[in-house]
Amino acid sequence: MTNSTFRDTIATVDGQGKRNWIYAKQPKGRWYNIRSWVSLLYFSVFFSLPFISINGRPLFMLNVVEGKFILFGAIFWPQDFFIFGLAMLAFILFIVVFTMAFGRLFCGWMCPQTIFMELLFRRLEYWIEGDAAAQKMLQQSPWNTNKIVRKTGKHLAFYALSFLIANIFLAYIIGAKALGRIITEPLSAHTGGFIAIIVFSGVFYGVFAFMREQICTIVCPYGRLQGVLLDRNSILVAYDYERGEPRGKFRKDDSRAHGDCIDCMQCVKVCPTGIDIRNGTQLECVNCTACIDACDFMMEQTGRPKGLIRYASENGIASKQKLRFTPRLKVYSSVLVVLLTAIGFMLGSRKPVSGTIMRTAGMLYQERGTDSLSNLYRIKLLNKTGRDIPLGLKLEDESGVVSMIGNAVIHVKAEGQGEGTFFIVLPKTAVHQRKSTLYIGLYEHNERITRLRTTFLGPVQ
Repeated sequence: MTNSTFRDTIATVDGQGKRNWIYAKQPKGRWYNIRSWVSLLYFSVFFSLPFISINGRPLFMLNVVEGKFILFGAIFWPQDFFIFGLAMLAFILFIVVFTMAFGRLFCGWMCPQTIFMELLFRRLEYWIEGDAAAQKMLQQSPWNTNKIVRKTGKHLAFYALSFLIANIFLAYIIGAKALGRIITEPLSAHTGGFIAIIVFSGVFYGVFAFMREQICTIVCPYGRLQGVLLDRNSILVAYDYERGEPRGKFRKDDSRAHGDCIDCMQCVKVCPTGIDIRNGTQLECVNCTACIDACDFMMEQTGRPKGLIRYASENGIASKQKLRFTPRLKVYSSVLVVLLTAIGFMLGSRKPVSGTIMRTAGMLYQERGTDSLSNLYRIKLLNKTGRDIPLGLKLEDESGVVSMIGNAVIHVKAEGQGEGTFFIVLPKTAVHQRKSTLYIGLYEHNERITRLRTTFLGPVQ
């Protein structure tokens, strides 16, 4: 490749713009084994989480249809969206700082696309069609019984797995009980749910059977953002060009005048996006560590130290320093901890009951006898818990009282709403301006749940 075209193409597209199918060799090694264990934990959580309940409520559910979100047993309603807004801003900042410090570590270790593709679907493909060389030979062979059986079996298995994932995915949205009703009850009663499962199944099947690495190289915006977020101090999977160059083929008992790279191309053969990591950081790289394992194996076989390809920073390679926890990484990591703590605090400090107090529109204050004034209010309450809550109202830090109309206690049903009407009565001596700010405490028996703010309208002074 000439200098004028160097890194001017991507491995998955040829000069005519047609798709180059990637036949990635199955990686083997320490990092792949660690990722396999991580994936087992990942799959265990993914496939079991929507079916875990606490007190009859799902542990985790994102019901966008009803605007009802359950995170670790706590229910969130549209009234709590300001928390999600703040959490989303904090999460975006988290992504920026995390990427600046640790590169695309998320892509290789936690991204659903990478985990499902490389450690589930591709493994299934290896089992049915064989390793990369066998897959390529099968693709180029004529349509015979062996090819028909293997290709059909693979795509049936891919669709069955996609169908299973679609069901689990839908359980995260509507809940496991609703999914169970779709499965067990007549189709006519749940046509919409059945269509959703079929659509999701088709999407997942198309992604993992055909789109594959194209999701990372073309669709995913995060990969394209790395060029902006990464710098020469970011940790990434990198080739040590200071040690590896100039490249040269390995010959036994030959005194080498070259670098440690023996140009075996094993790092390219195992790459799921088809890149050559030796050409530097590229947006197609998902930091999956397959090239590290392949290179370490070849270094071991040729009697050279491992780590020619490793987790490192550009500056670390240039200065020939080992990866270390620099002051910069310490600062970024501290910021990440603060952000996670802030998000956790916002979610944990959310009140179990929220409400709105509205002073009756169009009404001025009312005189009560010769020494008191009152305003009429209406209160609407939302119970975010899974139990019924009886609530009483008390005026905070003032000498007046709350006078309920009807029942003295407002009973708010579990995950339901309640409302009531009441007067706030203040002595005239406590009203010093046209509009005063008051706080109403919501009490369950003698325990204050939260307090709400309102205003009291008095005479012109």
